Amino acid sequence: MTTSTPRAWWKTGVGLVLTGLMLFPVYWMINVSFTRDQDMRASPPHLFPTNGTLDGYRAVLDQQLPYLGTSFLVGLGTVALTVALAAPAGYALAKLRPPGGPALSFVLLIAQMIPGIIMAMGFYAIFLTLGVLNTLPGLILADTTLAVPFGVLIFTAFMSGIPDELLQAAVVDGAGRLRTFWSVVLPVSRNSIVTVSLFAFLWSWSDFIFASTLAGGGDHQPITLGIYHYIGNNNQQWNAIMATAVVASIPAAVLLILAQRYVSMGVTAGAVKD
Repeated sequence: MTTSTPRAWWKTGVGLVLTGLMLFPVYWMINVSFTRDQDMRASPPHLFPTNGTLDGYRAVLDQQLPYLGTSFLVGLGTVALTVALAAPAGYALAKLRPPGGPALSFVLLIAQMIPGIIMAMGFYAIFLTLGVLNTLPGLILADTTLAVPFGVLIFTAFMSGIPDELLQAAVVDGAGRLRTFWSVVLPVSRNSIVTVSLFAFLWSWSDFIFASTLAGGGDHQPITLGIYHYIGNNNQQWNAIMATAVVASIPAAVLLILAQRYVSMGVTAGAVKD
């Protein structure tokens, strides 16, 4: 029987301390969501909501449900458009190997480094001309531009690992390139599809720059703007803000837990060769 060395316990202790530090903001968010307005500025601050209230969560139910619904629609639309664009592009780069493929991959990598505020300003001028400013399709399109470069790179890495013999067998059976992609490549690319879909949804769900720039004056606004509306020059409803943040964090947390296994396999695909 093996025994734990002092060094192993030391590493465990450091890990627990670091984990506690990283999770403390989450705990404080939950704590403040149950704290009354008159207790917000207590000194010292209350580590536990001894006189807790559900006013913040009532505000969520009364005021934030339309914002949550809009975020779900934008997230699902972003996922659908991202996969529809990124999966064929990744297949083409991985298996069809078009001229200029490596250069295109490099451009996609560079595109991820462009600051969002610069893209938002460009989209604002374009959307204003096209008449899609303050609309759901416009916001979905803008959020998709953040996810597509990442999605193409993930799909390219994953699909590069698909054996060519599998695709050749489909061709022998009479399948064309489109049929091979739809019936062979996509089914075996489940992990990468889940990975790209998850990140696309999370990016759109947490987006604030595009939302405030391109949908700030519309009737349908996402949850990030719903939280922002609670903050004013002379009024900050912190329990409502934190309660909304808690509720908005639940879908992201659930998706991460459910898709963890697929994501871990999807993001490491193509890293090594057999």
